[in-house]
Amino acid sequence: MSSDTAASTSPDDAVTADGATADGVAVSPAASTDAPARADASPAAAPVGAARRRGPFREGERVQLTDERGRMNTISLEVGGAFHTHRGFLNHDEIIGKPDGSVVVNNVGQQYQTLRPLLSDFVLSMPRGAAVVYPKDAGQIVTMADIFPGARVVEAGVGSGALSISLLRAVGDNGYLHSFERREEFADIARGNVETIFGGPHPAWQISIGDFQEEVVRTEEPGSVDRVVLDMLAPWECLDAVATVLAPGGVWINYVATVTQLSRTAEAIRADGRFTAPDAWESMVRGWHLEGLAVRPDHRMVAHTGFLLVTRRLADGVTGISVKRRPSKTDFNAEDVNAWTPGAVGERAVSDKKLRRAARDAIAGTNVKDDPDITK
Repeated sequence: MSSDTAASTSPDDAVTADGATADGVAVSPAASTDAPARADASPAAAPVGAARRRGPFREGERVQLTDERGRMNTISLEVGGAFHTHRGFLNHDEIIGKPDGSVVVNNVGQQYQTLRPLLSDFVLSMPRGAAVVYPKDAGQIVTMADIFPGARVVEAGVGSGALSISLLRAVGDNGYLHSFERREEFADIARGNVETIFGGPHPAWQISIGDFQEEVVRTEEPGSVDRVVLDMLAPWECLDAVATVLAPGGVWINYVATVTQLSRTAEAIRADGRFTAPDAWESMVRGWHLEGLAVRPDHRMVAHTGFLLVTRRLADGVTGISVKRRPSKTDFNAEDVNAWTPGAVGERAVSDKKLRRAARDAIAGTNVKDDPDITK
């Protein structure tokens, strides 16, 4: 699997030798010259990954099984394989070839509802080496950062690839997503998960190993990026890099875990002067129990997972308008800074052994046996 699958460009965007399109918009070399020609690049071709969401179940696919008590399990289909529980076993061959939404029966008559996992299901059950961005937050990022089809987006802190999948779906085949990750092991896991859900390398995706602050200004033209998405420990350290590559009016959105991170990032943005006043929020999702007249909130809910902080790039030479507010203490001392170490904010170290195992599991998910007769 290639780690440098670059973005494709539309036929109308003729790229000149100096890296500019016909209308003068700068395009980075990675986005304009490295993309391999696709055999299905015609306008009528289905978007990448669409075929994986249709047709009968195939060998290698992940399938969500729900039993008669509502318990769910996700399995990867293998010819000759079997799913075992204390209530018998279900042969994978009973599922392979059946349409999505079928009901199958195991050897003792236990019924199972079979469905392809939705994106939210896949993200929460896929192999991981780092904590994933929850679907509720990924949806907020895509919407509130206005990630549109064809957008040029950079992200840092790929982790297991959960947010990358949502961003790729939003930018589409003709968009551009450049992801930066410091650890090769995390990149391997993310690559495997992305290729599993899309059925192969995504034409809009490029992943680079290295420090975001250094690599993004080296690989992206100044002012050429529409959106920046950061999921990292200290996003305030990236102010100059973000301001360099982000186009005027472009959106910068940050995902942070703690109040102290949120505060320091907001104050750094205000002090910088090249961005609008930041907005911040968190989202909480509470399900409801529905059974006859017994309609009530669920006992469990997905509460705090992280804060989102968004701001926009001002035009060069423009000074942002300061919002008048009551004076407050905004300086940080050495004790505050030490509070933002990985251990202090609750990050658990992940062993190399676990990362290697997760990478193997993620890559194994790419081995789906596609039927050439399925209409794309």
